[in-house]
Amino acid sequence: MSLTAAVWIVIFCALVMANLPFLLERRLAPWPWAPGGTLPGLARWGLGLAFLAGLALWSWGTLKLVGGAFAGGGATTGLFLLKLLASLLVAGLLLALPGWRRTAADSSENAAAGAAAARHSGARPRGAGVKSFFDRLLEVLVGYVLVGTLGFALELNLGNAFPQRWEFYAVTLALFLVLGYPGFVWRYMLRRHPR
Repeated sequence: MSLTAAVWIVIFCALVMANLPFLLERRLAPWPWAPGGTLPGLARWGLGLAFLAGLALWSWGTLKLVGGAFAGGGATTGLFLLKLLASLLVAGLLLALPGWRRTAADSSENAAAGAAAARHSGARPRGAGVKSFFDRLLEVLVGYVLVGTLGFALELNLGNAFPQRWEFYAVTLALFLVLGYPGFVWRYMLRRHPR
């Protein structure tokens, strides 16, 4: 894999992960303060800590799996791309898990009735939690960690990884937030009026 291909992979992942929290209404991370849900308070905190532990485990595994030695060649390139795909699939599953938790008010019949009522009245269905800006910002930071880990693993795979200081992380976080600006504009600045 060439350096140019690795850079384009990281840029594409950064563009998707920076905008995803603004484009999706469902949660990408199980924050304990999220409204609704059937879990008691302590279990929600445990689930939030388990999510952060899963994120740390994914980061460590990606650095070991994808960041391993890469000597080149056709078979090795295919194996590398398979490892990269497996790592991205696990990250996608990690982000999809909070959306699979359902509340008691979100049973299939209530969701269908609520969606029909929402089409007519313009309101949200009962039980559909609205993510706050703070929740979206934290999800953007989770995306930054995911993309940063992937970029560092690709750098490890291509050769020596260079140690970075805090300035590097400040600049890349600012660039990541700029990549998320289209999603921010779509969510907060474009007014959607009911017809």
